[in-house]
Amino acid sequence: MVKKEKGKVGSSFQENIEYMNQVLPVGESFDVLRRDIIIGGRQASFYFINGFMKDETMQKIMASFLGVKDREMPKDATSFSQKYISYDSVDIISDFDQVIKNVLSGITCLFIEGYEVCIAIDCRTYPARSVEEPEKDKSLHGSRDGFVETIVCNTAMIRRRIRDPHLIMEMVEAGNTTRTDIAICYMSDRVDEELLKNIESRINQLQIDDLRMNQQTLAEEMFKRKWFNPFPKFKFTERPDTAVACLLEGKVVILVDNSPSAMILPTSILDMIEEANDYYFPTVTGVYLKFTRVLITILTMFLTPTFMLFMQNPGWLPDIFSFVAVKDTINIPLIFQFLILELSIDGLRLAALNTPSMLSTPLSVIAGLVMGEFSVQSGWFNAEVMLYMAFVAVANYTQPNFELGYALKFMRLLLLILTACLNLPGFIIGCILILCFLAFNKTLSGRNYLNVKLR
Repeated sequence: MVKKEKGKVGSSFQENIEYMNQVLPVGESFDVLRRDIIIGGRQASFYFINGFMKDETMQKIMASFLGVKDREMPKDATSFSQKYISYDSVDIISDFDQVIKNVLSGITCLFIEGYEVCIAIDCRTYPARSVEEPEKDKSLHGSRDGFVETIVCNTAMIRRRIRDPHLIMEMVEAGNTTRTDIAICYMSDRVDEELLKNIESRINQLQIDDLRMNQQTLAEEMFKRKWFNPFPKFKFTERPDTAVACLLEGKVVILVDNSPSAMILPTSILDMIEEANDYYFPTVTGVYLKFTRVLITILTMFLTPTFMLFMQNPGWLPDIFSFVAVKDTINIPLIFQFLILELSIDGLRLAALNTPSMLSTPLSVIAGLVMGEFSVQSGWFNAEVMLYMAFVAVANYTQPNFELGYALKFMRLLLLILTACLNLPGFIIGCILILCFLAFNKTLSGRNYLNVKLR
């Protein structure tokens, strides 16, 4: 058994092969394969992953090797690759750590007797789904493609839209076990150099074993957030056109292999509520849509707490708005009605995620009718409470950012509880706390959601 530490590829072909067999589970794992052939009278071994290799390309390369004569063998691997490997993606590797990484990434590695290096042939292909439009982030106009789980496909979709030499895509990796590929994309002539250096430094200094949840793990490790502040520090998108628009604005886009979304930095509250339609419509229409989204977002957070405040102080309600007051008998305190409905809405969302698509629509209709009609008739909930919570539930879907939607939900619950417990002082304290959460939510760029520089 060869007890060789990670280092350089040696001159002994047999020792190199024994070391590769020692490190890689050849013979134990069915998908890790070794293929021995004779090239120009010399022993040679291929190492590759079954399922990552283009069979037709590899067969052509092997067929070309079988015709090499003994006297035609070059003295070094570089000359051999230039003369006999008719493929564009070929690299010469002398470090065993890089060889192992390449093999496990799907690249075919070739060892030839007499050469002190390994020849890496990148003829891999990854299983990938079609680049269809994302379900969550749809657009009325514009392209219908979306990011997939293969990082090379995602970078190609960005490069297809930006044909400029200033577009830089740096490839790094993170995770001692997963060795996940990460692409840092930016426009060199527009990016904030200080922000770029900060991002690169944080990624290069990551000391983690794996990126098991892809971008979410990367985001948590790059910037440790305070657990009590639910507002997200990163914006995500599954649309290549949105990522390209952000790149052209001077922002940094981070792509992680096995993830169909792009992480965008820096971000602010206005960036969070943007969506693709804002770019495709005329300026007036886009501003109107953004204003409407902001207004509805504010209403989803303050509508039910404000209603609670006025129901606790009926004398404050103007006569013109007297119709909004609860007319029926209140069997359960309003605060408990709101809290129960908040939990029930989340329960319905979770149920919808696990319901077969062919049944989701009829079951949603049945659940809405049963819970809406009979819960009011039975006296559990008042009709006004059901109306306002229904508005909040539907209005949440105007928010394109899922994490921000739940952050606003937590702020609404905080405001409801404080208002129910302390009346007007509680409502004011809740508003101040929400403002503090926004103002002191420091992001990776050193700025908060209000785009103010923090120390």
